[in-house]
Amino acid sequence: MTQAIASPIVHDLIGIGFGPSNLALAIALQERGPVQGELDVLFLDKQADYRWHGNTLVTQSELQISFLKDLVTLRNPTSPYSFVNYLKQHGRLVDFINLGTFYPCRMEFNDYLRWVAAQFAEQSRYGEEVLRIEPVLHHQQVEALRVISRDSQGEEFVRTARSVVVSAGGTPRIPDAFKAFKDDRRVFHHSQYLERMATQPCVSGQPMKVAIIGGGQSAAEAFIDLNDSFPSVQVDMILRGSALKPADDSPFVNEVFSPEFTDLVFQQPHSERERLVNEYHNTNYSVVDIDLIERIYGIFYRQKVSGVARHAFRTLTTVEKATATDAGIELAVRNSATGELTVRRYDAVVLATGYERQMHRSLLAPLAPYLGDFEVDRHYKLITDERCKAAIYMQGFCQASHGLSDTLLSILPVRADEIAGSLYDHGKHRGQARPVPDLHLASA
Repeated sequence: MTQAIASPIVHDLIGIGFGPSNLALAIALQERGPVQGELDVLFLDKQADYRWHGNTLVTQSELQISFLKDLVTLRNPTSPYSFVNYLKQHGRLVDFINLGTFYPCRMEFNDYLRWVAAQFAEQSRYGEEVLRIEPVLHHQQVEALRVISRDSQGEEFVRTARSVVVSAGGTPRIPDAFKAFKDDRRVFHHSQYLERMATQPCVSGQPMKVAIIGGGQSAAEAFIDLNDSFPSVQVDMILRGSALKPADDSPFVNEVFSPEFTDLVFQQPHSERERLVNEYHNTNYSVVDIDLIERIYGIFYRQKVSGVARHAFRTLTTVEKATATDAGIELAVRNSATGELTVRRYDAVVLATGYERQMHRSLLAPLAPYLGDFEVDRHYKLITDERCKAAIYMQGFCQASHGLSDTLLSILPVRADEIAGSLYDHGKHRGQARPVPDLHLASA
């Protein structure tokens, strides 16, 4: 074993991940600093630089919520970190107004996030994947938290913090039939879309047959990009449902993404929380923007007019088995209406199968004896037993207790402010100047 690089600094907070959630928190803490005192904060992110869903930013992809739900506006409309100020600083404010839309393309919103993140360069470290979070014990109490990370060269780093916030995002959900294809570049999750497509034969105009597995927004965006960007590609959309379903973004339903609805959900017993999440499931999961549905329908209609069936739409279909051959990927698919089993061969398979959110459990496994069943309070702080004096917050893993907005952009500024307030309160309760023992960290 090599000696890990151990830092003697005890941070007030270490953030795991530096996506929009922790970026909003960085802003909230900075804006509280002049009044409540500056905190020593560090954010770690496994990406080499700042990218928000970088491998999915196809040209036709648009944001699905208003630009006013940026990193700050719901909390502080006068903040210099607003999307409007970003437009002003880049000389595009009038142009954006002329577009007459509330929905910028994701490429532009990604650029906005990068612009903000660049202003927190001193508080962020990229290219470090956090491996685990361990307790720093003193008299059988968890006085602080030890964060172990590793960079792309395999070097390990050990840092200590009084608090951590886990905002590591989701991990790609891979259906069982495809779990053996980890190293096969012909089968990939939508989160790798641009990187993997850049290596496919269709880039040089060679014919390809591609299957898209899934019926949500990601599947629809991949279909449009393959249709528009790669004329030599023939696509099969394979989905279990009978049709692409539109996302419900009507005004009254959109109120489920308000801070007030978060309060309502949290105040309910567990069974009612689950019912509320399920009731509004079709606002975000396995649904597609209506404009995109209409575009796809138009593509298939024009195929009927021309008589040239370039693409196929295979509904009520499940993949039972996937087999790699030298000639391609063979999928055994069953039609749930007729029971018919068919084997089809593809040159590539795009898994638009969503994400899982369980990473917090593996990262915090060394702390499991103190955490119970990962329940959180209203301010996203894990409820620990009395032996744990360190604070642990979670963003993006609290849908069951806080509602559907927890995994989305909708309430980022408000949630960040709630966590920031709780963090300062925790510091006052403990006394920020209280020393943390056990800084002679073991080798990793």
